[in-house]
Order: sequence, then structure tokens, then C-alpha cells
Amino acid sequence: MFISETIQETTAYINSVKEKGNSVGFIPTMGALHEGHLSLVREAKKETGFVISSIFVNPVQFNNPDDLANYPRDIKKDIQLLESAECDFLFYPSVKEMYPEPVKDIFDFNGLDSLMEGNFRPGHFNGVATVVKRLFEIIRPNKAYFGLKDYQQLLIIHKLTKDYKLPVEIIPCPTVREKDGLAMSSRNQRLSKQERKQATLLYEVLKMVKIQSGFSTISEIKSHVDYLFHKSKDVRLEYFEIVDMYTLEPIKAWAQSKNVIACIAAWVGNVRLIDNIILFS
Repeated sequence: MFISETIQETTAYINSVKEKGNSVGFIPTMGALHEGHLSLVREAKKETGFVISSIFVNPVQFNNPDDLANYPRDIKKDIQLLESAECDFLFYPSVKEMYPEPVKDIFDFNGLDSLMEGNFRPGHFNGVATVVKRLFEIIRPNKAYFGLKDYQQLLIIHKLTKDYKLPVEIIPCPTVREKDGLAMSSRNQRLSKQERKQATLLYEVLKMVKIQSGFSTISEIKSHVDYLFHKSKDVRLEYFEIVDMYTLEPIKAWAQSKNVIACIAAWVGNVRLIDNIILFS
């Protein structure tokens, strides 16, 4: 696996790859890699001739300085994992390389960025769009792969590529879970053993919602979810929403939409986790 820390070297290398007729698959990450990331690499390997991943802990998408400071980092392990998944190239830039000037990018997502995650993490999606747009412009991939766990982010990136006519196909990939159902996340590494057990509540609740959807009313389901988290002393619900899959607008009755997803965010100790489950599509 070739590793580069500079835009100039990365661009030159990718130019040579494309000149040979290869299509390029791209997996942007912030490191602290796990099987979820590697599944994206393997999927890209099946579909494209050349796979590049990036590792960049993007400071402009963190609205909480402590979250940025505590974000797990282990580049040696990450390199080993990427090599094991047969990734061809790693782009590993510094903050100065990515942002030589102060960031002033402002994006308009027509309110898509103000709901759920956007409501609790102001500015987060503007930071995501900033780095993804720059990475797409540097790497110019044919396809880019993203997990469904970050569903709202996936919709934002779809809109970004459409609005700016970026010539990249966005490939959504299934959420990869631990044996007990917990969605794989880099932040899981920060959970204590006890917190790790408690974190399964998120997926247990989502499975319950899936079973009840269409039978119980949305109001009844939301009340039951509130009750389950209220019973848990160590897992604090931040939000639970049942929304249209394309607008992310909350629905109040099942007849309102044929494409429905349930989204959740909760704190387990000092670690914030998100998850979702598609109810109807």
C-alpha cells in the first residue's frame, strides 16, 4: 500500500492510475478503523480497479473540542488493517495540508442539516461537507463508499455531489454490527466494559421499534422508547425520531410516508453513539 501525506503526490499518483484505465474507489475515514470501514474497502475492491482510503480527523466537523481531543487515533494499527483489506493507497494529510487557509466554506442543504444531528451538533455537517468536497476534488474518485450507520451524513453527501455536480457515484453500504448488535463505531473504543454492555440498548430499542412499526402508533412507540431509556440509569437518550428517509422530516402517522427510518442518538457515559433502522422502504 502506497502512503502519501501530500495533495501534490496523491494527485500525481491517481493521475497515473487513471491513465492506465483504472476506476477509483474511495473510502474517506477519520481513522480508528474497524470492520465497518474494512467492509467498505472490500466492497470497493470488488467494484473498482484501484482503492484509496483517507485518514483525516477533520477538526471543522467537531463542535465539541473535547470530542476532537478524545477522538481515538492509532495510525500504525490503521495501516495494518488497510493493508489486510488490500487497500491500494492511503492519503494521510495534516490539517495544514488540507486547510492551508482558514476555512470559510458555507453550504446550504435546505434544512437537511438542521434536523437530528444538525440540531445537536451545530456546524457539524458544514464541516463534513467541507472536507468531503475537498477530498473528492483531490482524489476525483469514480465511486465513494459510505456506511448507512451515518444515514443523515449520507443524505448530505448525496446532496453535496448533486448541488456541485461532483462526478462521483455515492455507494451506500450496510451497517456492520458486533455479534450483540451494537453498530461498529470508532467511538466504541472509548467505552468501558460496563458501558459497552449498556450500549446494546440502542439496537435493542431499534429492533423493538421495527417490530411495532405499523401496529402501534408513532406516539405510542416514542413514549415506550422514552420509558425504556428512563429505566436505564447509565444510557441517556438525546433524541429518537421516526422520519421520512428522504426529507428527514418527522412523521406523526404511518400513512404519511412509504419510506421511513428510525434514528437514535444516546450518551453512554461520556461517549455519544448513533444508530438507525429502516422501518419501511
